[in-house]
Amino acid sequence: MKLHVAPPSPRAIKVVALKNNLGLDCEIRVLDFARGDHTTPEYAALNPNKLMPVLEDEGFVLWESNAILQYLAAKEPECGLWPSDAKRQADVLRWMSWEIAHWAPNGCSILIKENLLKRIFGGGEPDPAEIARGQNEFHRFGGVLDGYLKGRKWLTGNDLTIADYSVGAWMAVSQVAQYPVAKYTEINRWYSALSSQPGWKEAVVPPPL
Repeated sequence: MKLHVAPPSPRAIKVVALKNNLGLDCEIRVLDFARGDHTTPEYAALNPNKLMPVLEDEGFVLWESNAILQYLAAKEPECGLWPSDAKRQADVLRWMSWEIAHWAPNGCSILIKENLLKRIFGGGEPDPAEIARGQNEFHRFGGVLDGYLKGRKWLTGNDLTIADYSVGAWMAVSQVAQYPVAKYTEINRWYSALSSQPGWKEAVVPPPL
């Protein structure tokens, strides 16, 4: 297998961390977006969106990070990260859908763009109006996550699943992106446990600041 990723993106972190935890034999190809690795005809043939991550496995090509999480976890069913019960699968998919629809684009990405990506790619100073909007959105969805985690070890109960990888990866850049996360004790408790999982620290690459 081969994974095409661009750390320190949370979308890269989640799939690499899961690969590490499962001990899967997988080549990592690091993409340099500043150099345009994602725009080459060869890469566009793998992912016409010209985004990442992309997984290659014996001729099978898969893009979208959450689909890759499910595929990798299904390779090791005994790990329990992708449950077999229909209701538990639906619960996992609920949170992975929430990550795509709300947490990533609103709760996190606005602050990542303003406080991190602009510094990396020379995009100028952070926009105060966007910072305020990002903080408001983080509080909106961070409150949902924090409240739901009360009384639960992991997102779907007592067992770690790929839902935790999907949602939790965005916390890996919380400090450099300046998330207003200090008051969310449940999120901080949960992410501390997640970041202690085997292979997680190796997947988190510091931003090139």
